[in-house]
Amino acid sequence: MQPKPVNDLDLIKPLRPSNEKADQILAGALKIFTSQGYAAASMDRIAKAAGVSKPTLYSYFQDKEGLFMALVRHLTQSCDPLFPHRPAISDPDLPPEVLLRQLADKALSNFAQNPALLTLIRLIIGESERFPTLAQSFVREIQKPMLENLATYLGSQPQLHFPDPMVAARIFAGSLVHFLIVQKLMQGEEILPLDGDRLADGLVAVMMAAGKKADV
Repeated sequence: MQPKPVNDLDLIKPLRPSNEKADQILAGALKIFTSQGYAAASMDRIAKAAGVSKPTLYSYFQDKEGLFMALVRHLTQSCDPLFPHRPAISDPDLPPEVLLRQLADKALSNFAQNPALLTLIRLIIGESERFPTLAQSFVREIQKPMLENLATYLGSQPQLHFPDPMVAARIFAGSLVHFLIVQKLMQGEEILPLDGDRLADGLVAVMMAAGKKADV
């Protein structure tokens, strides 16, 4: 699967103010991964693109998979709170219809408008057979915490009574992921048009109705 080049290295923002070298490496990695794919990328090429020596590169990232996942984690921070890198959802006191709509809006706007992250997701899917540990790392480090956080939130809401909050969380997240895959990764916007606001409204309505039905 040939990835689409991404030239906008402004998508890489500082991990923290004092870590400019790591940001430089991530920017170089983004350029190589998105232009050459995962299999063809090498630590040599990444070091050259980043303008650092190989010893410097390895002092920050132990191997290519670790560097790739660090890049994915960094880019998914822009999609927070749907893909949080913290123990819990940011504001658990929000009513579910409000929080779920915020999550949907955040995913559909930030995630869909992040071409670098979409390209990396495309790489993970395309390379999953040859590099299963890469795909498993993505599920373990990105998907699993997000689903667990959302399931915990859904299970804590007194007005919702899902028999299995994890299943409810996967239905909610899966609907958003399916929309992004079909519309963005598979270029289906003209073939199967659907406005993001319409999807978000309908998805939240379905979730709220399903949660209340279980209480009848």
